Amino acid sequence: MSTKRMQKNMRFIIKKTGGFSMQTKQDGRLGTEKIGKLMLELALPSVLAQIVNVLYNIVDRIYIGRIPDVGSLALTGVGVTFPIITIISAFAGFASGGGAPLAAIALGQKNRERAEKILGSSTSLLLFFSVLLMAFFFVFQTPLLYLFGASDNTIGYASTYISIYLVGTVFVELAVGLNTFISCQGHARTAMCSVLIGAVVNIGLDPVFIFVLHMGVSGAALATVLSQALSAAWVLRFLTSKKSGIRLSLRTMKPDFAILGSVMALGISPFIMSATESAITIVMNHGLQTYGGDLYVGSMTILQSVLQLIFVPVNGFTNGVQPIISYNFGAGQFDRVRQTIRRMIAITFTATFVYVVFAMLRPALFAGLFTTDPELIAIVAKVLPVYIAGMAIFGLQSGVQSSFLGLGQAKISLFIALLRKVILLIPLALILPHFFGVMGVYYAEPIADVCSVVTAVTLFLCNIWKILSKETLAKVTHTEA
Repeated sequence: MSTKRMQKNMRFIIKKTGGFSMQTKQDGRLGTEKIGKLMLELALPSVLAQIVNVLYNIVDRIYIGRIPDVGSLALTGVGVTFPIITIISAFAGFASGGGAPLAAIALGQKNRERAEKILGSSTSLLLFFSVLLMAFFFVFQTPLLYLFGASDNTIGYASTYISIYLVGTVFVELAVGLNTFISCQGHARTAMCSVLIGAVVNIGLDPVFIFVLHMGVSGAALATVLSQALSAAWVLRFLTSKKSGIRLSLRTMKPDFAILGSVMALGISPFIMSATESAITIVMNHGLQTYGGDLYVGSMTILQSVLQLIFVPVNGFTNGVQPIISYNFGAGQFDRVRQTIRRMIAITFTATFVYVVFAMLRPALFAGLFTTDPELIAIVAKVLPVYIAGMAIFGLQSGVQSSFLGLGQAKISLFIALLRKVILLIPLALILPHFFGVMGVYYAEPIADVCSVVTAVTLFLCNIWKILSKETLAKVTHTEA
């Protein structure tokens, strides 16, 4: 393969994998090193970063659920703020998901000036989103929280938590949005440290603010804001230092609208993926409040936390493996692609199956991590095995989706995700409660999961041989180069 052709292939790979920037020395290893060793080296930092990142919300919920006398209501109140928090993070992903891949491509072309302009324009976009989101949610928070499932009993806790959280919107946008620009340079450990710093501080401050200073829900929110502020400071310090391959400065932060157009065009897909999570939470919380009440809304907070404990690390693993798939696909080494995909799907399926089966057998154990309320524990113990039953095989879809992304088939991957979330889950969550009451909300999840997994696996088996061909590679490379 010619040098020019390889450069084209690598530009395609960087774009399609969402911003993986690989140094020249690493490139050769991706095509020659043992698959197992590569998967361990590349996936481990990503998994650790994802685990640490999920601790923000998980730790908050664990401590809040244990506040004396009001823990259950407080947990429910904080849970209904999840759609707002998700939307704020989605906008951060909007800028970073589009900006980081473009910056990586520019670096691959040795165009550092353009890469820095992309970083600067993306930072300006994040600051704009911060002001816009904070103002919007401050004005409309009360009606929105009621829409998201709050009641007169829980609105106070929800409003208190989100009001303090919104003050730190700029920290969330910068910490989450700009950290990707560190990862895309190949500084995986530095990016992980930015998340680790925030999580450790949050874990340390939560019990002090909540229990020692008796600040309750306010303390949990304040701890989160301060931890995000430290993460943002770490990210900004690195991106403005000589250690960074691309440096952030006031000069480059002047918005370039042509660049911003490209950033938003590329970032719309991850934005949609994240934003749909809010829609799902809104629909389910509304149904649970209508047919069940506050405790059932609180149960969903715990259920989502239980799922995060496994699926966030799985997502980190698949993100770490994608560069191996992409590089070898671009190099035409289809046997190595098949080996990597088989191992990835086997690992994701095994991990999710074992975890979900254990959770189904010990639901009260998981409920007890987040609350001491016997009534809430009883509800979770009843609904958890139903809600997560379909997730036992969901590892197949996680592996399949990531494989499609790594092979440049972003449209198929997006369709699979939208099938589960928008086409199946939301309508089912609206329809089934009319027939099964509050349990209908919980039934919607496993039905959507199983249908989605079957569809994903079918699409994979029908298309993988066609995708892994020189003809498809040539077509995709020509299109994207």
